[in-house]
Amino acid sequence: MEAFSGLTARTISQILIRLLLLVLSTLAGALVGALLIVVASPAPDRSAGRIQGASRSSAEIEAVTAQRDAARIGIEELSSQEPEPAARQILFGDLHVHSTFSIDAFVYALPMFAGEGAHPPADACDFARYCAELDFFSINDHAEGLTEHNWAETRESIRECNDRAGDPQNPDLVAFTGFEWTQTGPTPATHYGHRNVIFSGLADSELPTRPITALPAGVTKRARAMGVVSVLEKMGPLGLGEYADFLALTRQIAELPDCPIGAAGPALPDDCRENAATPAELYAKLAAWGFENLVIPHGLAWGIHAPPGASLDSMLSGGNHDPKTERLLEIMSGHGNSEEFRSGVGRASNDSGTGICQAPTADFTPCCWRAGEIVRQRCGDVRDELCEARVRAARRQVLVAGTAPHLVLPDTAPEDWLDCDQCRDCFKPASDYRPKQTAQYALTRSDQLRFGFIASTDNHAARPGTGYKQYQRRRMTDARGLASPTVERWLRPFIVGTQRDSDLAQRAVREPRSFAGLLDVERGGSFMYPGGIVAVHAEGRDRRSIWNALMRREVYGTSGPRMLLWFDLLNAPGGRAPMGSEVEMAEIPRFEVRAVGSLVQLPGCSDEAEPALSPDRRERLCGGECYNPSDQRVPIEAIEIVRVRPQPTGASTASPEALAALIDDPWRRIQCPPHSTGCVVRFDDPEFPGSASSASYYARAIQTATPAINAANLRTEFDDAGNPLQTTPCHGGFRTAADDDCLAPARERAWSSPIYLDRANF
Repeated sequence: MEAFSGLTARTISQILIRLLLLVLSTLAGALVGALLIVVASPAPDRSAGRIQGASRSSAEIEAVTAQRDAARIGIEELSSQEPEPAARQILFGDLHVHSTFSIDAFVYALPMFAGEGAHPPADACDFARYCAELDFFSINDHAEGLTEHNWAETRESIRECNDRAGDPQNPDLVAFTGFEWTQTGPTPATHYGHRNVIFSGLADSELPTRPITALPAGVTKRARAMGVVSVLEKMGPLGLGEYADFLALTRQIAELPDCPIGAAGPALPDDCRENAATPAELYAKLAAWGFENLVIPHGLAWGIHAPPGASLDSMLSGGNHDPKTERLLEIMSGHGNSEEFRSGVGRASNDSGTGICQAPTADFTPCCWRAGEIVRQRCGDVRDELCEARVRAARRQVLVAGTAPHLVLPDTAPEDWLDCDQCRDCFKPASDYRPKQTAQYALTRSDQLRFGFIASTDNHAARPGTGYKQYQRRRMTDARGLASPTVERWLRPFIVGTQRDSDLAQRAVREPRSFAGLLDVERGGSFMYPGGIVAVHAEGRDRRSIWNALMRREVYGTSGPRMLLWFDLLNAPGGRAPMGSEVEMAEIPRFEVRAVGSLVQLPGCSDEAEPALSPDRRERLCGGECYNPSDQRVPIEAIEIVRVRPQPTGASTASPEALAALIDDPWRRIQCPPHSTGCVVRFDDPEFPGSASSASYYARAIQTATPAINAANLRTEFDDAGNPLQTTPCHGGFRTAADDDCLAPARERAWSSPIYLDRANF
């Protein structure tokens, strides 16, 4: 989720004064005495917390390994191919986890969002080990919120998590250190998106002294009147400790000076903020440190931060892609799926840059069009010519509103906009879908961009791997919203503005990455999921084996369940080539996919998880439910193969229709035997030898339908002609009951990394 970096004391003071007026009205009786204490009470630095659980037993790890090996051997027996001589084991992890050291996570933990309070990095270790029972994870707090204190605490907490893991050659859990570089541009040309930076090492000598932010240089000079903030932050004794801590953090961030321009890495002083405005600058600064790292783009198609028309083409020039470290692409997270390219989605809302609001189609309603219809409904007895002028004006305002079309009519509710700008036929889509930011679009640029596919959670409550069960939506997803009608009444004008004339649309005014934007989360609540998971084919459980698998792209992602997946090119010149490989060949390629369904979950927690954490901690972190597999598996329904051919090298971006013609989705669909928990399919591509271009292929293994959180998104109702009539959003705030998980059937899936084939010239 987008982190707050508009560090102006004025906006901070506005929101806090509103909150203070609201909360202090309930504390008037004790106010006089408390004020005598406030001025002398500084807000403390937050710590990384205390890890409670020890390592899982070696017997449990051996049992998990044996279970996965048995599934692998069983599926190999269905294949006529010889078993791999040195079979690699599949391990599951999460490479995108935030604690409340991230500013947005901190805000969503506050009482105004009915938050749970602090979830520091130590919580991630205990959750990964005993709630989700992962094999590995990384911590990736937003760099702009990581003070020197918090970054040091993070490094130490991750070291302690690994120290508790047992034998380093066979640990129960491997934890990696990292941060998120969070860049958002207001136009397609200036938008590069979000990237997680992960380091292989643990020691201070293997990690940078400071994270690297995407803040513009000099942004903190916008902060004024910090004396007001420093007074407001001393309000912990009033029972407002969380808000005091938040203000203390924002002041610390604002007071940190930017690092000198022209130097990088160890050449810079420790007590400064190192900024990189572009990916190219980020890579140069990481290179200056000289540490092994991975940089993983994520949040791709999520239009809440990517402007209309945003494209992965921003990676293609200026050194904004580094193939040595940018090896992986996050295809899905708790913020949705970014796999599928849709030629008709997004373009009518100025995705093509034409400035023309196109009419709805059977598959898509543009928000610009919907804004016009909302205004039309308000015309009343106004003459037709004036009404149509208002409609056209509303549509024009949305076309220039960027990521916040609803701000042109701030008195509207999410339901008024129906399902505009949303992909209707995508699997667990990201909100406000941006098709040129998808993984399939990246494959049309495979002449320059070649990624392995992973999934993770992007969880903001230090809960890695939340997708093991579909339960407790408000706890296990990032669905957030204001806690009550009273809080909304006070804050709504600050968040979306005030409607000056109910009959007219108005200009949407909001600074990029503003604090108000951070609070404006209701419409996105229907597109928040427990999140995905990353799997690696590794030679062992140790840190180096996992890292090597990530670097060679022998990885895949799932929408949450722990499916087992293999995808191989059988007749590569050097023998079998696994997913993630790049191969030159001239003959007909032959492929094999093997897939095994995830284990059906039992209620509660395993016998080993029960005593590992105290009852209070287990309840607070796990919510009474852990990864607790039975010996039964969910059936695999089908295997789908997607083939993508690249755009011509050096060509400008093709039209949406031309791009769609390059993407065969699915190119092959093979039904698996009914009720089969494992499925093996083989196929070849006789067209490849005669093709003039390279091609990429990836596999999608699809399970039978099971209930899933937010699988129906806005729960749109349509008329017989397919027009949307109304929505019933799954709100993150008070409008939807906290115990309503908004379940609907979903066919959970796993995506292999692509195999890239180039034509060999002999």
